[in-house]
Amino acid sequence: MTADKENQLLELGKISGVFGVKGWVKVHSYTDPREGIVDYSPWFIKQKGDWREVELVAGKRQGKTVIAKFKDIDDRDQAQLLTGAKIAIHKNQLSEPGEGEYYWRDLEGLRVVNTDGVDLGVISHMMETGANDVMVVKSDQQRLIPFTQGHAVMNVDLEAGVITVDWDPDF
Repeated sequence: MTADKENQLLELGKISGVFGVKGWVKVHSYTDPREGIVDYSPWFIKQKGDWREVELVAGKRQGKTVIAKFKDIDDRDQAQLLTGAKIAIHKNQLSEPGEGEYYWRDLEGLRVVNTDGVDLGVISHMMETGANDVMVVKSDQQRLIPFTQGHAVMNVDLEAGVITVDWDPDF
């Protein structure tokens, strides 16, 4: 797979082990809800530096984990060889977010300025806190700013790469 095609992939999880004897694997999913990963097919798995396409034929939540079955993987030994492999999908497999909704990957790297035009830094990553999502904004210091639209977040301009917030720069 070329570097350009690899840039079109979005990592959604990894294979963490095997389940049973008929070729099922355990999946550590990064999606929310975690079983949402099985809504996508095909998957691309990365082993030893190479991505390859696999067809998901079944998948479901099993207790606190997710299990999946691939076409042509029919026994525990074959499934065991996949342990540790990263799982990705093509970015174009994602649905478009609704009005006022954003994928975290689209927010990471955006510049954050307050309503007075003070540059607060760049979003290094997002965190889930339970109450609301939080932007981790880094510059000369690190700021944790809640991603609450209409409260702390006043405007998101993906085209310009800027989020405007109502936030005191000394906080």
